[in-house]
Formats: sequence, C-alpha cells, structure tokens
Amino acid sequence: MKEPGQVLVLDGGQAVETFVRTASQAATVPAESLDAAIEMLRDSEFAAFLIDPQRPGLREQLRRFAQAQQILELLATGIAILDGDFCVTWGNPTFEQRCAGPWRGQPVLTALGVERNLGPDPDPVASARSGAHAQTRIQTTTGLYFDFFLIPLRTRGATAYMARCRDVTREVQKQRKLDALHRAGQSLAGLDPDQLAEMSIENRIELLKQNLRKSIHDVLDYHVIEIRLLNRHTNRLEPVLAEGMTHEAENRELYALKEDNGVTGYVAATGHSYLCPDTANDPHYIKGAEGARSSMTVPLVALDQVIGTFNVESPVANAFGADELQFTELFAREIAQALYLLELLTVQKYCAASESIKAVNREIALPVDRILTAATTILSRYLGHSGDLSKLLICIVDQARQMKHNIQKIGEDLAPAVVAAPLEGPVPSEIRGKRVLVVDADDMIRQSAHLALERLGCIVETAPTGGEAIALASLGGYDAIIVDIQPPDMKGYDAYKQLHDSQPQARMIMMAGFGYDAGHTLVKARQDGLRHVLFKPFLINQLVSALSSPDAPATSKPV
Repeated sequence: MKEPGQVLVLDGGQAVETFVRTASQAATVPAESLDAAIEMLRDSEFAAFLIDPQRPGLREQLRRFAQAQQILELLATGIAILDGDFCVTWGNPTFEQRCAGPWRGQPVLTALGVERNLGPDPDPVASARSGAHAQTRIQTTTGLYFDFFLIPLRTRGATAYMARCRDVTREVQKQRKLDALHRAGQSLAGLDPDQLAEMSIENRIELLKQNLRKSIHDVLDYHVIEIRLLNRHTNRLEPVLAEGMTHEAENRELYALKEDNGVTGYVAATGHSYLCPDTANDPHYIKGAEGARSSMTVPLVALDQVIGTFNVESPVANAFGADELQFTELFAREIAQALYLLELLTVQKYCAASESIKAVNREIALPVDRILTAATTILSRYLGHSGDLSKLLICIVDQARQMKHNIQKIGEDLAPAVVAAPLEGPVPSEIRGKRVLVVDADDMIRQSAHLALERLGCIVETAPTGGEAIALASLGGYDAIIVDIQPPDMKGYDAYKQLHDSQPQARMIMMAGFGYDAGHTLVKARQDGLRHVLFKPFLINQLVSALSSPDAPATSKPV
C-alpha cells in the first residue's frame, strides 16, 4: 500500500515531468497503461493523477471510458463491484437507490436489506466464492423483489465480484395476482359435490353470486360493479349482480346494441373491452354509479360467444389502465364460466318446476336406469341360451321402461306449462317423443339429462359406462345417443364406434370438456362421420339444436 501524497503518472511526457518537478515535491509512481492506472487507483490513494493529453490514443480511450461510466450510471439494472469479502466498493446510481441504507463498504446482501432468499440458489455468496456464477431471487425489507446475480471477476492478483440486481417487484406482484385470480376462479363454485347435492337450486345460484362478490372484492379490489347476462332471444342484458350502482342504473333496460345503450350495450354488441377514462366526455357512457368519473367494461365470453358484460366504475378519473384491464379480462373468463353454470342452474330450476318431480327423479330415475342397464347387460350375454331366463330379463327390461314412462307422465302432470321458459324459442316438434340414450359416469349429468330432456318430451335412458351403453344399444332402438368423450371403462372413440355400429340410424352426439383430448377422440370420430359436439357445461338451447338441427351432408371417410 503506497503512502498518501504520492502522484500517479501515466507515462508522462515532458510537460508532465516539468509540472511534477516544479509544482510538487511528492514522489511519482509511474503507470504503464490506463488500465494499470485504474487498477492502482482502486487499490491505493494518491494526491494526484497526471496524464499527458498528447499521448497517442489516450483521448479516445478516455472518451470511451467516460461513455462506459455514463452507461453504467444510466442502466436500470443495479450494478456493484465487490471486494474479496463481498463488500461494496463501487455501485452505480441504480444500485444505490435500491439499497436500504449506507452501502459503501457493507456486505452486498446487507446493503440491499435482504429479508428472504426465495431461491433457487440458497447461498449465492458461497457459489460465487467457488467460482460459479450465482443467481437467486431476493425479497428486501422494503418490500421489493430482485433477481440477484453474483459474478466472479478476474483481476490481477486480487479477487473481486460483480453484483447485479434487477427489480422484478412488478413481475412478482403481477404473477401473484394472476395466481390469486386463478384460485378465485376455481373457488367460484366452491362446494364439494355432496354439499351441492343437498342444496336447493336457488341456494346454489345464491352461492355463485356470493362467491363472485367475494372474489371481485378480494382479488380485484373493485366495489362498484355490475354484471349482466345476455338473453339471446330478446338481445336484452339481464341484471345479475350489482353493487354501488344507482337504483335507476340497476333497473335500466339495456340491449346489446352499439348505440343508445351505454358502454355496456356497446361492449356486448362488439365483444370488445372499453375503457372510459372520463365519464363526462364519453359518447357511450350512461350514468351508473353516483359520482363515477371513469369506468371499465369487459365482455363475458364462453364458447366464443358473448354471454354478458362485467362493468366497474370509479370516482377517480383515469382510474383504469392496461394492467387493470388485463387482470379484469382474465378474471372475466372465470366469471363467464361461473355465470354459464349459473344459467345452467337456472335452466335446471325451470326444468325441475316441481319439487315433487325433482325428488322423484333424484330418488328413482337413476336407480331404474341401473336396473335397466344391469338387466340388459345380462340379457345380451344369455340371449338365446336360456329361454326362461331371457324371458324373465326381457320382462324386467320392459317393466323398468314402463316405470320410467310413468315417472315422465307424473312430471308432465305436475309441471306448469311455462316450464320451457329458459329456452330461447319454441321446442322443435320433432324432439318430442325422441328416445335418447345418455352415457356419462357423472350421476349429476345423467340426472340433469332426465330433468332437462324429459321436460322437452324426450324418453331418456342413461348408462354410466360405455359397456352398459353398448348393451342397451344392441337391444333397443334410439333416435339419439349422447356419449361422453371419456367413458370410465373404454376409449372414447371405441365407445362412439360400437354405439354407432349398434344404432346406425341414431344421431350421435359427443360431450367434451375443455381438457386435452389425449386419445384424439373427436378428430377420429369426426373423420368417421360425427357432426355434433357439446362442450360441457352446455345450455338447453345447444342441446335442443344438437338434437334437432339437420345433419350436414356426409363426408367421405379418409382412406
């Protein structure tokens, strides 16, 4: 370590030597190059640093050095140079801003105020000391999040490190909000099947509304909201949920039209989100909440169709930006699915117009189906082997079907004439009397098939497995077969093919969820002539359409 008072000289010319000799008695220390001089300045203290501006190439080298320094100072990434003990010897302004207090001479993690190491490297200092490049994510005491890097530097005879910290606070907060949105979406219908089975349809509808309110409040922090569902038959936007809106706004008739129906009507008609930064100067805005200065409205879309709108208002102008719009659009997908289910439950409510017939269906319809499928399965195995046994089984099948006919007759006698109210338009006459086989492992779906289809005049039989459905199809005649894409006992395409071969005159309809079709069932079935697919959950109108719409001309099968 050289003593203070010495003068560092970079290859001094005549002018520099004359200055040192006449103006200073301090000893001079020569440096061979600018890089060597910078290294010596970092390790030692000098009274002065003299250079010859006439030295060839030095001005250009100094200009580049100054530019590099400016770049480091302007970088949005915090950069620091550390000594062998990982203490900070230099930092750019961004690094200094991110430190929790005094930083020069402090261990780098202390200077940044690290509260938690979120990984993946549990000890970046140890990793860097071993010569590896270390990377981890840290949370500071000030609530910020950084991606933190430690990089060993090769210097002459000394150990040094470079630290980089990139602020990812906004990214972390955004991802956490997205995760919260996803969890909230999953919990919108948050009761287990046993609890749902014990609840009335009205209570299940109210449950969805309560969960919607809670999720919108807790996750998005919106408290002035309005949700409407689109009635495709009337084009009217029916109120479903409203908080903080005026009484007039809640009861206002709005239609899915671009003009004269407010922002809500415009969004429903176009299918595009709409930000209203200033309600006082917006051509579409109609007063919703008292004192609202800005609003945001997004469409609710299910199965590529607008089914409603979600509107938020604020007393602050320009309250909603790109981030708020993104989060709201993402959560609107979850709301759309929940409201889709809400509409299905409303349909079910109309279909089960009488509590008495609902109880009959719940307690008798599925058990009778089980008797029917069991007897038919046994009959298919023993038909022709034992005359008496076959006759007995045929009698059981006939009696089971007669019991089902009686159940349907009771329902028709008990249900009011307005039971088809949720259907958009009249029930096609060709649906009444159709014999329909529904194949699904879910008891609730099979029960809903009875409730919905029998109210439309269909004769319904159900089976939980593909094998039982094939046994029924081999011995009975059906006008339509609705089969799930994933029966529990066989591949979906195999079930489709055998059912179609057993009942070639029957209209084949497949039910699918939104998950990955690993067996490519729909692709194979479509190549084999399938023309009707229902994506669960589906509305009564879509089911009616699948049962009644004309079949497209058959396409040739691939060779």
